[in-house]
Amino acid sequence: MKKLNLLFACLLAANISFAQSARETNEYQNTAEKLINTSGNLTVGGYGEVHYNQILSNETRYNGLLDVHRIVMFLGYNFSNRTQFISEIEFEHAKELWVEQAYIQHKLNKYFNFQAGLMLVPMGIINQYHEPVTFNGVERPLIDSKIVPTTWREIGVGFNGNYLPLSLKYQLMLVNGPVSYDGTNGLMSGVKGIREGRQKGANAFSSSPNFAGRVEYFGLNGLNLGLSGYFGKSQSKLYNKMSFSDDALKTKADSSVVGIGMLGFDARYQSGGFQAKVQLYYSQLSNTEQYNQFTKKNGILNDLGSSMYGYYAEAGYNVLHGHESTDMELVPFVRYQEYDTHMTVAAGIQKKDLYKEHIFTTGITLKLNRGVVIKTDIDFAKTKAAPAYTTTLNAGVGVMF
Repeated sequence: MKKLNLLFACLLAANISFAQSARETNEYQNTAEKLINTSGNLTVGGYGEVHYNQILSNETRYNGLLDVHRIVMFLGYNFSNRTQFISEIEFEHAKELWVEQAYIQHKLNKYFNFQAGLMLVPMGIINQYHEPVTFNGVERPLIDSKIVPTTWREIGVGFNGNYLPLSLKYQLMLVNGPVSYDGTNGLMSGVKGIREGRQKGANAFSSSPNFAGRVEYFGLNGLNLGLSGYFGKSQSKLYNKMSFSDDALKTKADSSVVGIGMLGFDARYQSGGFQAKVQLYYSQLSNTEQYNQFTKKNGILNDLGSSMYGYYAEAGYNVLHGHESTDMELVPFVRYQEYDTHMTVAAGIQKKDLYKEHIFTTGITLKLNRGVVIKTDIDFAKTKAAPAYTTTLNAGVGVMF
């Protein structure tokens, strides 16, 4: 991991600069970026999606599931041409209310923006660009749940910006990390990875700061390349009010945390009607042998893996490209993805084939315009332990404004 840390630090240090207008430099913008670049003081935006999912089987009947998966409202305020406030309020499953973003951004000069508050961790594509009109498929790719716990947001401070002459965009953050031990239970495991540890800005605490960063290159026509990294330790309540001289408690607290080193690479390409995406994550977790022992229940060891990976490759084609009479898009697409949360495991833990899964997805995305989308697809999913594929039909509608 030291070599990976050094490599990522060198890549980040190569070019760290800023210029304000993301609209001029990069066609990929989420709603928050659009609000920042909107003229006027108070700005409003949002997105939402409604889903239908049904398992298909020749042997067993399954009910379809319908869900108002999320409705999100963005509110932003431009105090001046240098200082903005961005917020995102999310209703999930028609009953859960979350604050997904709430931060200030201040332009220090043409190369640097300062940010502080609750922000999205800059890992990969989907964690930042997850509005329904920005990706194919009804559901987000599984690797953006199993490996990177999308939507991942934490409280912290950082800098971001663009450097137009080199076609570079960057983000650097210090944030609180995910919780591994809440004082009673271990929150990380083989089946869920680090996902349950997200603090989401809700009475969050920090026992050690973590670093997150991302660099994007958009200098070639139609191509966007990204490199992301996250490094630090999980958080544990056992450090709270701990005496510096209490070696026994320090040893106990150290056993309740894991080191996290995560790297991500992604590429997006579009030429005419053709579009393609590739994304790869690798995560290395340290201290898992001690952590699994410390968080065992009823004498059974926890099974958090020591390393995890996930990737997908996707291609699609807009068959309406070149038709000047319409601004609609009709995109048949295919995607293959794979992940394994037990790529390697610590001593005493048996690798579980159930935690390695690959999914083939094929579907159609119909954009009525840039802000309204209708989607349908079929997933064929299989774990290494399963004898057959599970087939799921998905359909949904989404909006972004």
